[in-house]
Amino acid sequence: MELSVILEDCCTRDWQTVDPDAVDPVRFAVVGLGWFTRGRVLPALEKSDLCEPAVLASSSKEKAQRIADDTSGAAHGITYGEFHDGARREAYDAVHIVTPNALHLEYVETAAAFNKAVLCEKPMERDSERAATLRDVAGAADVALMIAYRMHTEPAVRRARELIAGGYVGDPVSVTGTMSQRLLDRVNPDPDQWRLDEALAGGGALFDIGIYPLNTARFLLDTDPVAVTGNTTSTHDAFDEVEETVAFSVEFPDEVYAQCYASHNARQSSGITVTGTEGQVRVEPAFFQDQARQLHVSRGDGRATVAIEAVDQMHEEFDYFADRLRGPGSLSPDGDHGLVDMRVMEAIYEAAETDRWVAVDVEQ
Repeated sequence: MELSVILEDCCTRDWQTVDPDAVDPVRFAVVGLGWFTRGRVLPALEKSDLCEPAVLASSSKEKAQRIADDTSGAAHGITYGEFHDGARREAYDAVHIVTPNALHLEYVETAAAFNKAVLCEKPMERDSERAATLRDVAGAADVALMIAYRMHTEPAVRRARELIAGGYVGDPVSVTGTMSQRLLDRVNPDPDQWRLDEALAGGGALFDIGIYPLNTARFLLDTDPVAVTGNTTSTHDAFDEVEETVAFSVEFPDEVYAQCYASHNARQSSGITVTGTEGQVRVEPAFFQDQARQLHVSRGDGRATVAIEAVDQMHEEFDYFADRLRGPGSLSPDGDHGLVDMRVMEAIYEAAETDRWVAVDVEQ
């Protein structure tokens, strides 16, 4: 595998199949107007040539309309109840669900009833049973469903995946992945926020940020786990319902192992490394959106670090989704893919409780 060929134009949209000028933009109803939507989702939709933020839904109609008035392309602000009742459904083609995890299913059910495509934030739901129902609802209605794993369209991760698939590292033997942040300091100081509510979130650090190294390892290796073990801890009073920190090991086929760590009470850091029989590929920083990526590669005595131009990861994700709706390419990651993570994470919790390795049946 020629390294120069892979890295010649690192940020090329190798997935793009349509000319934005030749298709109608995908008009979105965005459900949930928290800080992530206001700070990440809406700016990405505003700059897109393939998407528009047409309808915004919130618990407050006044809030939804106020944000819509300040968002280029958004014409309508509606309540959640109005969304379920079909308000303004002629104005959008797809639904982006940005609610707490335990509310994803009900909005997918409504979107499916209205024959609207769905981009659902990760994790799919609060547990695997509800996630399976979500997948089945979309499938029964024959509506497109994508789970919003933005690393799948992150150029640094895609280039790393190409190098691994092309044999640059030889046979992969191990993965290490980490993601940590001080949630109450950097994201939201409210100890009553939904991420700390087990009924709404389903889990803590694992569900919220541990899913990044887990899913990215799956994407880089292009395979699924067969067994896991792990442990969880909490030291802060705010984390009495969900874990603050998780460390877990994942066994992949052919005795490839991943060691992963995630914490909501540690210095902000992220990275993922794949080591093989011949070389190594590392993306660091890896998962936080505002940080420029570096791709570190080594093979034999050779080493190189490539700085990759930062992209708006949400913009890439939205444009990919729209490209798949408007073009001939197949849509991934889909509901089957997202459900695997749900089952793996539940197995990690079981392993933490039983202090043993737990087999993962991703086909059940």
